[in-house]
Amino acid sequence: MSNAPVPPEGPIGAEPETPVCARHPDRPTRLRCTRCDRPMCTDCLRDAAVGMQCVDCVNQGKRTVRSARTIVGAEVSDRVIVTPVLIALNVLAYVVTVFQSGSPMNNDRAGFFTATSMIPELTAQGEWWRVLTSGFMHFGLIHLALNMAVLHVVGQNVERELGKLRFSAVYFLSLLGGSAAAFYFGTVCQQLAGASGAVFGLMGALLILWKRQRRDISTIVVVVGINLVSNLFTNASLLGHLGGFVIGGLLTIAMVRAPAQNRNLYQIGAVVAAVVLLGGMFALRAAQLDTDAEVILEIARTCRPN
Repeated sequence: MSNAPVPPEGPIGAEPETPVCARHPDRPTRLRCTRCDRPMCTDCLRDAAVGMQCVDCVNQGKRTVRSARTIVGAEVSDRVIVTPVLIALNVLAYVVTVFQSGSPMNNDRAGFFTATSMIPELTAQGEWWRVLTSGFMHFGLIHLALNMAVLHVVGQNVERELGKLRFSAVYFLSLLGGSAAAFYFGTVCQQLAGASGAVFGLMGALLILWKRQRRDISTIVVVVGINLVSNLFTNASLLGHLGGFVIGGLLTIAMVRAPAQNRNLYQIGAVVAAVVLLGGMFALRAAQLDTDAEVILEIARTCRPN
């Protein structure tokens, strides 16, 4: 046995006890959180501006730091969720009609298409689901492709500015706005389908957003103008496009101009007002068609799609 003196701090070469993770006692670690200085394993640390912080400090920081907001009060985010979901639903509905009809261009012959497109006389008789479902039906592949291309481009920009909830409200109320305009001001002898009303509503929303941000809106104005003028030479519903554009634009104006204090309350009020307006248009037109039922049905028999 050696009589050599033992250093007071322990034998030469001895290792001090390794600390364990504050959140996982079974994991030894020599890493520490730069904020709270507790020992943490690699699973519990996150990259920070300076060093690494534990998940507890990161979560605490998120609660104390106010997140950035857009001009309508939505949380700033690059994630786009609603737009691709809407595109997927439209494409899925089209695939079903193609499968039933056996034709990609004459898919309006499908029973699903006939049961969900908007036919005013049937809508007025109580088939109110058509005012919404018609926005997911399309007359052929070209009609679908054009609407989905615009929805993909415009929808992403609008969704980032409005956020998921506000974007959904603008989209569906624009869709209903297009249906309401065609239903209220149009003729009975028609069959309406397509997401054009909702897409035009998003273009109206983007126009207002870019105008508010002092960005160049000339491209949007030209695109909307060309589309509206082209309606005069095609079977597209000018009323449906205008209705969607007006509702989308007005609703976005209300969201943009809502005061920061009680902003959500003002924006909810604008949505409710739009719902009441559109509901009133549907109800008034339905009452009119019910009054003139015999004449309307006689006319409709000559133009109802087979």
